[in-house]
Amino acid sequence: MTNPRSLSSVENDPQSGFTLLEILVVLAILALLIGLVAPAALRQLGGARVSVAKQSISRLGSVLDLYKLDVGTYPTTEEGLAALIHKPADAQNWNGPYLKDVNEPKDPWNHPYTYQAPSSRDGHDYDLCSAGARGTGTTNPGQSGAICNP
Repeated sequence: MTNPRSLSSVENDPQSGFTLLEILVVLAILALLIGLVAPAALRQLGGARVSVAKQSISRLGSVLDLYKLDVGTYPTTEEGLAALIHKPADAQNWNGPYLKDVNEPKDPWNHPYTYQAPSSRDGHDYDLCSAGARGTGTTNPGQSGAICNP
């Protein structure tokens, strides 16, 4: 049997608890772990946004193909991706809206996609691009950091 007096004396002992050195060691270990893990997590986040942009461009490409099946041509550069939401004046067999959202789609960095038809590249009907993380200026398929339809 344990002595009840010895248990209560431990609870009231002013020497029990953590020392300042022990707390500092734990904080140093936590800081080291955060310093190692945070950059890797941020790199993964950046890679995920690029992957989402590529998937979104592919999905929008499928929607543009549906538009072409209905109307007969891809939207012009002037009509842009808004033609997928609002009927252009000269579109005869438009069966839209082709997108649920009432706003033009934006990339994972919250920048609008750029659309150009006809394409400036050989073998493509249109150019659909995201400027990527930079999101500045016009987006050309050859521009560094641009993510475009394959």
